[in-house]
Amino acid sequence: MFGFGNREEKLKERYSQLMQEVYELSTVNRKKSDLKRAEAEKISDELEKLRIKNA
Repeated sequence: MFGFGNREEKLKERYSQLMQEVYELSTVNRKKSDLKRAEAEKISDELEKLRIKNA
């Protein structure tokens, strides 16, 4: 269970980082912003799978 929390926290941190980059890029380069958002969505999906698996 300790490993789950650690992995979840790292994924949450990465997701937050990516969403900040998405916001910053959205006014400068829409294509890069969209790519970062797609990457963030993958992490969001991983987080959801972890929550379901450990529920």
